[in-house]
Amino acid sequence: MKKADGSKHRILILSVSAGTGHIRAAEALEKAAHAHPEVGDVLNIDALKYTNKLFRQFYGQFYLDLVKSAPVLLGWFYDSQDEPWKTEKMRLMLDRMNTGPLIRQIKKFQPDITICTHFLPAEILSHLIKHDKVDTQLAITITDYYAHAMWLSRTVNHYFVANEESKVQLENIGFPPEIITVSGIPIDPVFAEERDRVKLRGEYELTGSEPVILISGGALGVSSAGRMAEVMCDVKHPAQIIVICGKNEKLQKTVLKEVASLPAGCNHLKFTVLGYTNRMHDWMKAADLFIGKPGGLTTAEAMSCGLPMVIYQPIPGQEERNSDYLLENGAAVKCNQLSTMAYKVDLLLSDPARLARMREQAKQLSHPDSAAIVIQTLIDNYGIGRAVTIGRASYTDKTKAAFRKIGHKIVYAKDDLLKPLLPF
Repeated sequence: MKKADGSKHRILILSVSAGTGHIRAAEALEKAAHAHPEVGDVLNIDALKYTNKLFRQFYGQFYLDLVKSAPVLLGWFYDSQDEPWKTEKMRLMLDRMNTGPLIRQIKKFQPDITICTHFLPAEILSHLIKHDKVDTQLAITITDYYAHAMWLSRTVNHYFVANEESKVQLENIGFPPEIITVSGIPIDPVFAEERDRVKLRGEYELTGSEPVILISGGALGVSSAGRMAEVMCDVKHPAQIIVICGKNEKLQKTVLKEVASLPAGCNHLKFTVLGYTNRMHDWMKAADLFIGKPGGLTTAEAMSCGLPMVIYQPIPGQEERNSDYLLENGAAVKCNQLSTMAYKVDLLLSDPARLARMREQAKQLSHPDSAAIVIQTLIDNYGIGRAVTIGRASYTDKTKAAFRKIGHKIVYAKDDLLKPLLPF
Protein backbone atom coordinates (compact mmCIF):
# COMPACT_ATOMS: atom_id res chain seq x y z
CA MET A 1 0.00 0.00 0.00
CA LYS A 2 1.24 3.49 -0.85
CA LYS A 3 2.03 5.91 1.96
CA ALA A 4 -0.63 8.48 2.75
CA ASP A 5 1.65 11.37 1.73
CA GLY A 6 2.59 9.69 -1.56
CA SER A 7 6.29 9.43 -0.68
CA LYS A 8 8.29 6.25 -1.21
CA HIS A 9 8.93 3.71 1.53
CA ARG A 10 12.12 3.88 3.57
CA ILE A 11 13.39 0.37 4.27
CA LEU A 12 15.97 -0.63 6.87
CA ILE A 13 17.54 -4.09 6.63
CA LEU A 14 19.36 -5.41 9.67
CA SER A 15 21.63 -8.46 9.67
CA VAL A 16 24.43 -9.83 11.84
CA SER A 17 27.83 -11.08 10.64
CA ALA A 18 27.72 -14.38 12.55
CA GLY A 19 28.40 -16.63 9.58
CA THR A 20 27.66 -15.43 6.05
CA GLY A 21 24.05 -16.53 5.56
CA HIS A 22 22.35 -13.65 7.38
CA ILE A 23 24.45 -11.11 5.46
CA ARG A 24 23.70 -12.75 2.08
CA ALA A 25 19.98 -12.77 2.84
CA ALA A 26 20.15 -9.07 3.67
CA GLU A 27 22.00 -8.33 0.44
CA ALA A 28 19.34 -10.18 -1.54
CA LEU A 29 16.59 -8.14 0.13
CA GLU A 30 18.50 -4.94 -0.54
CA LYS A 31 18.64 -5.74 -4.27
CA ALA A 32 14.93 -6.57 -4.35
CA ALA A 33 14.07 -3.38 -2.45
CA HIS A 34 16.06 -1.17 -4.83
CA ALA A 35 14.24 -2.79 -7.76
CA HIS A 36 10.78 -1.96 -6.40
CA PRO A 37 9.24 1.25 -7.78
CA GLU A 38 7.56 2.19 -4.49
CA VAL A 39 10.75 1.97 -2.43
CA GLY A 40 12.93 5.00 -1.86
CA ASP A 41 15.85 4.98 0.58
CA VAL A 42 17.25 1.57 1.56
CA LEU A 43 19.78 1.11 4.33
CA ASN A 44 21.40 -2.29 4.87
CA ILE A 45 23.60 -2.52 7.96
CA ASP A 46 25.37 -5.17 10.01
CA ALA A 47 23.98 -4.67 13.50
CA LEU A 48 27.23 -5.86 15.11
CA LYS A 49 29.05 -2.83 13.74
CA TYR A 50 26.89 -0.70 16.06
CA THR A 51 27.82 -2.55 19.23
CA ASN A 52 30.86 -2.26 21.49
CA LYS A 53 34.08 -4.03 20.47
CA LEU A 54 33.99 -6.74 23.15
CA PHE A 55 30.38 -7.69 22.40
CA ARG A 56 31.09 -7.63 18.65
CA GLN A 57 34.10 -9.91 18.93
CA PHE A 58 32.33 -12.34 21.24
CA TYR A 59 29.06 -12.49 19.30
CA GLY A 60 30.61 -12.56 15.84
CA GLN A 61 33.37 -15.04 16.61
CA PHE A 62 31.64 -17.27 19.16
CA TYR A 63 29.59 -19.16 16.58
CA LEU A 64 32.54 -19.66 14.23
CA ASP A 65 34.76 -20.91 17.06
CA LEU A 66 32.14 -23.43 18.12
CA VAL A 67 31.71 -24.65 14.53
CA LYS A 68 35.46 -25.24 14.20
CA SER A 69 36.39 -26.61 17.59
CA ALA A 70 33.27 -27.76 19.44
CA PRO A 71 30.38 -28.61 17.07
CA VAL A 72 28.88 -31.03 19.59
CA LEU A 73 28.72 -28.23 22.17
CA LEU A 74 27.09 -26.02 19.53
CA GLY A 75 24.42 -28.68 18.96
CA TRP A 76 23.77 -28.96 22.70
CA PHE A 77 23.48 -25.17 23.02
CA TYR A 78 21.12 -25.02 20.03
CA ASP A 79 18.84 -27.70 21.48
CA SER A 80 18.93 -26.30 25.01
CA GLN A 81 17.74 -22.88 23.77
CA ASP A 82 14.93 -24.26 21.61
CA GLU A 83 12.08 -23.57 24.03
CA PRO A 84 9.79 -20.59 23.36
CA TRP A 85 10.67 -17.55 25.48
CA LYS A 86 13.04 -19.57 27.70
CA THR A 87 15.93 -17.06 27.73
CA GLU A 88 14.04 -14.05 26.42
CA LYS A 89 14.61 -11.68 29.37
CA MET A 90 18.32 -12.45 29.74
CA ARG A 91 19.03 -12.13 25.99
CA LEU A 92 17.11 -8.87 25.73
CA MET A 93 18.94 -7.42 28.74
CA LEU A 94 22.37 -8.29 27.27
CA ASP A 95 21.40 -6.99 23.83
CA ARG A 96 20.06 -3.68 25.15
CA MET A 97 23.22 -3.15 27.22
CA ASN A 98 25.40 -3.47 24.12
CA THR A 99 23.38 -2.01 21.26
CA GLY A 100 22.91 1.66 22.17
CA PRO A 101 24.52 2.96 18.93
CA LEU A 102 22.31 0.62 16.89
CA ILE A 103 19.16 1.97 18.53
CA ARG A 104 20.29 5.54 17.82
CA GLN A 105 20.95 4.65 14.17
CA ILE A 106 17.46 3.14 13.82
CA LYS A 107 15.84 6.25 15.27
CA LYS A 108 17.97 8.48 13.04
CA PHE A 109 17.00 6.68 9.81
CA GLN A 110 13.28 6.53 10.72
CA PRO A 111 12.40 3.52 8.55
CA ASP A 112 8.84 2.82 7.49
CA ILE A 113 9.67 -0.88 7.26
CA THR A 114 12.46 -2.78 9.03
CA ILE A 115 13.47 -6.28 7.93
CA CYS A 116 15.67 -8.42 10.17
CA THR A 117 17.58 -11.42 8.87
CA HIS A 118 18.91 -12.23 12.34
CA PHE A 119 17.18 -12.53 15.70
CA LEU A 120 19.46 -10.12 17.63
CA PRO A 121 18.24 -6.88 15.98
CA ALA A 122 14.74 -8.37 15.71
CA GLU A 123 14.29 -8.64 19.47
CA ILE A 124 15.70 -5.13 19.96
CA LEU A 125 13.23 -3.66 17.43
CA SER A 126 10.39 -5.68 18.89
CA HIS A 127 11.05 -4.23 22.35
CA LEU A 128 11.28 -0.68 20.99
CA ILE A 129 8.02 -0.99 19.03
CA LYS A 130 6.17 -2.50 21.96
CA HIS A 131 7.12 0.46 24.15
CA ASP A 132 6.44 3.08 21.41
CA LYS A 133 10.10 4.07 21.14
CA VAL A 134 10.16 3.75 17.32
CA ASP A 135 7.48 3.82 14.65
CA THR A 136 8.27 1.16 12.07
CA GLN A 137 6.76 -2.07 10.77
CA LEU A 138 8.92 -5.02 11.77
CA ALA A 139 9.39 -8.05 9.53
CA ILE A 140 11.53 -11.06 10.44
CA THR A 141 12.90 -13.45 7.82
CA ILE A 142 13.98 -16.80 9.22
CA THR A 143 17.04 -18.01 7.30
CA ASP A 144 16.77 -21.75 8.01
CA TYR A 145 14.19 -24.45 7.37
CA TYR A 146 13.28 -24.64 11.05
CA ALA A 147 11.87 -21.88 13.27
CA HIS A 148 14.16 -22.08 16.30
CA ALA A 149 12.93 -20.39 19.47
CA MET A 150 15.68 -17.76 19.24
CA TRP A 151 13.77 -16.23 16.30
CA LEU A 152 10.72 -15.45 18.44
CA SER A 153 9.90 -11.80 19.09
CA ARG A 154 6.97 -10.66 21.21
CA THR A 155 5.90 -7.80 18.94
CA VAL A 156 6.10 -8.17 15.15
CA ASN A 157 4.21 -7.22 12.01
CA HIS A 158 5.21 -10.08 9.75
CA TYR A 159 7.19 -13.33 9.69
CA PHE A 160 8.66 -14.80 6.52
CA VAL A 161 9.53 -18.49 6.73
CA ALA A 162 11.13 -21.12 4.51
CA ASN A 163 8.45 -23.82 4.59
CA GLU A 164 4.99 -24.80 5.79
CA GLU A 165 6.33 -26.61 8.85
CA SER A 166 7.90 -23.40 10.15
CA LYS A 167 4.58 -21.61 9.65
CA VAL A 168 2.81 -24.29 11.69
CA GLN A 169 5.43 -23.91 14.43
CA LEU A 170 4.75 -20.18 14.73
CA GLU A 171 0.97 -20.63 14.58
CA ASN A 172 1.12 -23.14 17.44
CA ILE A 173 3.03 -20.62 19.53
CA GLY A 174 0.23 -18.11 19.01
CA PHE A 175 1.14 -15.99 15.98
CA PRO A 176 -1.85 -15.40 13.65
CA PRO A 177 -1.56 -17.21 10.29
CA GLU A 178 -2.23 -13.99 8.36
CA ILE A 179 1.09 -12.47 9.49
CA ILE A 180 3.14 -15.51 8.42
CA THR A 181 4.17 -15.91 4.77
CA VAL A 182 5.93 -18.95 3.34
CA SER A 183 8.28 -16.97 1.10
CA GLY A 184 11.34 -19.17 1.16
CA ILE A 185 14.73 -17.91 2.35
CA PRO A 186 15.72 -14.64 0.61
CA ILE A 187 18.38 -15.32 -2.04
CA ASP A 188 19.96 -13.14 -4.70
CA PRO A 189 17.45 -12.34 -7.49
CA VAL A 190 19.94 -13.70 -10.07
CA PHE A 191 18.92 -17.21 -9.00
CA ALA A 192 15.46 -16.50 -10.43
CA GLU A 193 16.88 -15.87 -13.90
CA GLU A 194 16.34 -18.70 -16.39
CA ARG A 195 19.49 -19.96 -18.11
CA ASP A 196 19.95 -22.53 -20.88
CA ARG A 197 22.11 -25.29 -19.35
CA VAL A 198 23.68 -26.30 -22.65
CA LYS A 199 24.76 -22.74 -23.46
CA LEU A 200 25.82 -22.17 -19.85
CA ARG A 201 28.09 -25.21 -19.90
CA GLY A 202 29.58 -24.01 -23.15
CA GLU A 203 30.44 -20.65 -21.58
CA TYR A 204 32.37 -22.39 -18.81
CA GLU A 205 34.02 -24.95 -21.11
CA LEU A 206 32.05 -27.85 -19.66
CA THR A 207 30.93 -30.73 -21.86
CA GLY A 208 27.26 -31.62 -22.09
CA SER A 209 27.80 -35.38 -22.00
CA GLU A 210 29.49 -35.85 -18.61
CA PRO A 211 27.87 -34.97 -15.25
CA VAL A 212 29.07 -31.87 -13.41
CA ILE A 213 29.71 -32.20 -9.66
CA LEU A 214 30.00 -28.94 -7.73
CA ILE A 215 31.86 -29.04 -4.40
CA SER A 216 31.64 -26.19 -1.90
CA GLY A 217 35.17 -26.55 -0.53
CA GLY A 218 35.13 -23.39 1.56
CA ALA A 219 32.25 -24.68 3.69
CA LEU A 220 33.92 -28.07 4.23
CA GLY A 221 37.11 -26.62 5.69
CA VAL A 222 40.76 -27.32 4.85
CA SER A 223 40.98 -30.78 6.41
CA SER A 224 38.02 -32.25 4.49
CA ALA A 225 38.14 -30.24 1.27
CA GLY A 226 41.88 -30.76 1.00
CA ARG A 227 41.28 -34.49 0.63
CA MET A 228 38.31 -34.14 -1.71
CA ALA A 229 40.33 -34.64 -4.92
CA GLU A 230 41.85 -37.85 -3.55
CA VAL A 231 38.44 -39.07 -2.36
CA MET A 232 36.64 -38.25 -5.60
CA CYS A 233 39.30 -40.12 -7.57
CA ASP A 234 37.44 -43.29 -6.54
CA VAL A 235 34.33 -42.22 -8.46
CA LYS A 236 33.96 -44.73 -11.29
CA HIS A 237 31.85 -42.58 -13.62
CA PRO A 238 33.49 -39.97 -15.86
CA ALA A 239 32.67 -36.57 -14.41
CA GLN A 240 33.59 -32.91 -14.34
CA ILE A 241 34.35 -31.82 -10.79
CA ILE A 242 34.32 -28.15 -9.81
CA VAL A 243 35.79 -27.26 -6.39
CA ILE A 244 34.95 -23.76 -5.11
CA CYS A 245 37.35 -22.70 -2.35
CA GLY A 246 35.98 -19.22 -1.69
CA LYS A 247 38.38 -16.68 -0.23
CA ASN A 248 40.50 -19.37 1.45
CA GLU A 249 43.75 -19.17 -0.55
CA LYS A 250 45.42 -21.82 1.59
CA LEU A 251 42.64 -24.25 0.78
CA GLN A 252 42.83 -23.51 -2.93
CA LYS A 253 46.58 -24.19 -2.97
CA THR A 254 46.05 -27.43 -1.05
CA VAL A 255 43.39 -28.69 -3.45
CA LEU A 256 45.43 -27.69 -6.52
CA LYS A 257 48.39 -29.61 -5.11
CA GLU A 258 46.18 -32.67 -4.53
CA VAL A 259 44.82 -32.52 -8.07
CA ALA A 260 48.31 -32.22 -9.55
CA SER A 261 49.44 -35.37 -7.73
CA LEU A 262 46.49 -37.58 -8.70
CA PRO A 263 47.45 -40.93 -10.31
CA ALA A 264 46.82 -41.71 -13.97
CA GLY A 265 43.82 -43.81 -12.96
CA CYS A 266 41.89 -40.58 -12.35
CA ASN A 267 42.07 -39.38 -15.93
CA HIS A 268 38.35 -40.01 -16.38
CA LEU A 269 37.76 -37.06 -14.06
CA LYS A 270 38.30 -33.43 -15.02
CA PHE A 271 38.99 -31.11 -12.06
CA THR A 272 38.54 -27.34 -11.96
CA VAL A 273 39.65 -25.57 -8.78
CA LEU A 274 38.43 -22.01 -8.20
CA GLY A 275 38.84 -19.43 -5.47
CA TYR A 276 36.16 -16.84 -4.81
CA THR A 277 33.49 -16.48 -7.49
CA ASN A 278 30.52 -14.16 -7.86
CA ARG A 279 29.01 -16.55 -10.43
CA MET A 280 27.87 -19.25 -8.02
CA HIS A 281 24.40 -19.06 -9.56
CA ASP A 282 25.85 -20.08 -12.93
CA TRP A 283 27.85 -22.97 -11.51
CA MET A 284 24.82 -24.26 -9.62
CA LYS A 285 22.63 -24.07 -12.72
CA ALA A 286 25.25 -25.91 -14.76
CA ALA A 287 25.80 -28.68 -12.18
CA ASP A 288 24.09 -32.04 -11.72
CA LEU A 289 25.07 -32.61 -8.09
CA PHE A 290 26.22 -30.44 -5.18
CA ILE A 291 28.48 -31.64 -2.36
CA GLY A 292 28.64 -29.50 0.77
CA LYS A 293 26.99 -28.41 3.99
CA PRO A 294 23.29 -27.47 4.20
CA GLY A 295 23.50 -23.89 5.40
CA GLY A 296 20.18 -22.10 4.97
CA LEU A 297 21.24 -19.80 2.12
CA THR A 298 23.32 -22.42 0.29
CA THR A 299 20.43 -24.86 0.48
CA ALA A 300 17.92 -22.29 -0.79
CA GLU A 301 20.23 -21.40 -3.68
CA ALA A 302 20.74 -25.05 -4.63
CA MET A 303 17.00 -25.76 -4.50
CA SER A 304 16.27 -22.75 -6.71
CA CYS A 305 18.56 -24.30 -9.34
CA GLY A 306 16.96 -27.74 -8.98
CA LEU A 307 20.31 -29.02 -7.74
CA PRO A 308 20.29 -32.22 -5.62
CA MET A 309 22.68 -32.25 -2.68
CA VAL A 310 25.08 -34.70 -1.10
CA ILE A 311 25.16 -33.43 2.47
CA TYR A 312 28.45 -33.95 4.28
CA GLN A 313 28.66 -33.76 8.09
CA PRO A 314 26.04 -31.06 8.79
CA ILE A 315 26.88 -28.83 11.74
CA PRO A 316 24.82 -29.89 14.80
CA GLY A 317 21.88 -27.55 15.23
CA GLN A 318 20.36 -25.64 12.34
CA GLU A 319 22.26 -27.51 9.61
CA GLU A 320 20.98 -30.82 10.96
CA ARG A 321 17.43 -29.44 10.84
CA ASN A 322 17.98 -28.26 7.27
CA SER A 323 19.40 -31.68 6.41
CA ASP A 324 16.34 -33.42 7.86
CA TYR A 325 14.07 -31.29 5.68
CA LEU A 326 15.95 -32.09 2.48
CA LEU A 327 16.17 -35.81 3.25
CA GLU A 328 12.46 -36.01 4.13
CA ASN A 329 11.60 -34.41 0.80
CA GLY A 330 13.93 -36.49 -1.35
CA ALA A 331 16.16 -33.63 -2.53
CA ALA A 332 19.38 -34.88 -0.92
CA VAL A 333 21.38 -37.82 0.37
CA LYS A 334 23.70 -37.70 3.35
CA CYS A 335 27.31 -38.83 3.66
CA ASN A 336 28.80 -39.09 7.14
CA GLN A 337 32.34 -40.12 6.15
CA LEU A 338 34.65 -39.06 3.34
CA SER A 339 35.55 -42.72 2.84
CA THR A 340 32.07 -43.40 1.40
CA MET A 341 31.69 -40.19 -0.62
CA ALA A 342 32.66 -41.76 -3.96
CA TYR A 343 30.30 -44.67 -3.29
CA LYS A 344 27.39 -42.30 -2.63
CA VAL A 345 28.13 -40.26 -5.75
CA ASP A 346 28.40 -43.37 -7.93
CA LEU A 347 25.06 -44.64 -6.62
CA LEU A 348 23.38 -41.47 -7.84
CA LEU A 349 25.21 -41.29 -11.16
CA SER A 350 24.28 -44.93 -11.81
CA ASP A 351 20.60 -44.10 -11.45
CA PRO A 352 19.66 -41.20 -13.77
CA ALA A 353 15.96 -41.68 -12.98
CA ARG A 354 16.59 -41.19 -9.25
CA LEU A 355 18.75 -38.15 -9.92
CA ALA A 356 16.00 -36.70 -12.10
CA ARG A 357 13.45 -37.24 -9.30
CA MET A 358 15.77 -35.51 -6.83
CA ARG A 359 16.16 -32.60 -9.23
CA GLU A 360 12.39 -32.31 -9.53
CA GLN A 361 11.99 -32.48 -5.74
CA ALA A 362 14.57 -29.73 -5.34
CA LYS A 363 12.60 -27.55 -7.75
CA GLN A 364 9.43 -28.23 -5.76
CA LEU A 365 11.15 -26.89 -2.63
CA SER A 366 12.51 -23.78 -4.34
CA HIS A 367 11.54 -20.13 -3.97
CA PRO A 368 13.89 -18.35 -6.41
CA ASP A 369 11.93 -15.08 -6.16
CA SER A 370 11.84 -15.14 -2.35
CA ALA A 371 13.43 -11.71 -1.83
CA ALA A 372 10.94 -10.05 -4.19
CA ILE A 373 8.05 -11.81 -2.40
CA VAL A 374 9.19 -10.38 0.94
CA ILE A 375 9.41 -6.81 -0.37
CA GLN A 376 6.13 -6.96 -2.30
CA THR A 377 4.24 -8.45 0.65
CA LEU A 378 5.47 -5.73 2.98
CA ILE A 379 4.57 -2.97 0.51
CA ASP A 380 1.08 -4.47 -0.02
CA ASN A 381 0.46 -4.73 3.75
CA TYR A 382 1.97 -1.40 4.73
CA GLY A 383 -0.33 0.55 7.04
CA ILE A 384 -2.81 -2.33 7.37
CA GLY A 385 -3.31 -3.25 11.01
CA ARG A 386 -0.97 -2.92 13.97
CA ALA A 387 1.89 -5.08 15.08
CA VAL A 388 0.86 -8.29 16.82
CA THR A 389 2.04 -8.77 20.41
CA ILE A 390 2.24 -12.20 22.01
CA GLY A 391 1.71 -11.65 25.74
CA ARG A 392 3.26 -13.50 28.63
CA ALA A 393 1.16 -15.71 30.85
CA SER A 394 0.80 -13.90 34.17
CA TYR A 395 2.38 -15.24 37.34
CA THR A 396 -1.11 -15.88 38.72
CA ASP A 397 -2.07 -17.92 35.65
CA LYS A 398 1.09 -20.00 35.94
CA THR A 399 0.51 -20.58 39.65
CA LYS A 400 -3.10 -21.66 39.09
CA ALA A 401 -2.01 -24.05 36.35
CA ALA A 402 0.64 -25.55 38.64
CA PHE A 403 -1.88 -26.07 41.48
CA ARG A 404 -4.37 -27.65 39.06
CA LYS A 405 -1.69 -30.08 37.96
CA ILE A 406 -0.84 -30.94 41.59
CA GLY A 407 -4.55 -31.30 42.40
CA HIS A 408 -5.06 -33.81 39.58
CA LYS A 409 -2.12 -35.86 40.86
CA ILE A 410 -3.62 -35.91 44.39
CA VAL A 411 -7.02 -37.04 43.08
CA TYR A 412 -5.48 -39.83 41.01
CA ALA A 413 -3.34 -40.97 43.95
CA LYS A 414 -6.41 -41.02 46.25
CA ASP A 415 -8.36 -43.09 43.73
CA ASP A 416 -5.53 -45.61 43.46
CA LEU A 417 -5.43 -45.98 47.25
CA LEU A 418 -9.19 -46.52 47.55
CA LYS A 419 -9.62 -48.96 44.68
CA PRO A 420 -8.65 -52.09 46.68
CA LEU A 421 -11.21 -51.18 49.36
CA LEU A 422 -14.17 -50.73 47.00
CA PRO A 423 -16.64 -53.66 46.61
CA PHE A 424 -17.02 -53.09 42.81
